[in-house]
Amino acid sequence: MAVRPLVLLPPAIFALLAGLFAAGMLREDPEALPSAREGQAAPPVVLTALGEAAPFTDADLRGGGVKLVNYWASWCAPCRIEHPILMEIAEAGVPVYGINYKDDPARALAFLAELGNPYAALGADAAGRTALDWGVYGVPETYVIDGAGVIRLRFAGPVTREIYESRIRPAIEAAGG
Repeated sequence: MAVRPLVLLPPAIFALLAGLFAAGMLREDPEALPSAREGQAAPPVVLTALGEAAPFTDADLRGGGVKLVNYWASWCAPCRIEHPILMEIAEAGVPVYGINYKDDPARALAFLAELGNPYAALGADAAGRTALDWGVYGVPETYVIDGAGVIRLRFAGPVTREIYESRIRPAIEAAGG
């Protein structure tokens, strides 16, 4: 009796999926989302104004000194969790640039009025186009940018005290801040 080729298809698909799963489990940090942007120049920002001030530009990201870029939204519960840490980072002298992601401008401004504004400058990405260019999976996401405008670290998720101490602050220091 000859074996039909279609009979071998389900076990082959299963083996392929099992191999992909195993490869994902063997990553250095299985919780970390991969970033193709680390080590590359920050993508251009095309933002609209949020409130009275003009949004920041590419020149702001490439103009000397270490800075953070933080994607956030008023509807994002983890963004509330990380907000006090962003305030501390800004108070310590590291400029934090905010990109409000797919949000209602009035709600975004109310969020900042309630919790404080850690951002040296900010803008809105209402359609999410800039976020796509940056490889954003969702909010919050924070990027450490060096003085030349190169992404040194991307962190997906809320910046907690532990994350700041173990990941963000070392990246800031390594980037020259």
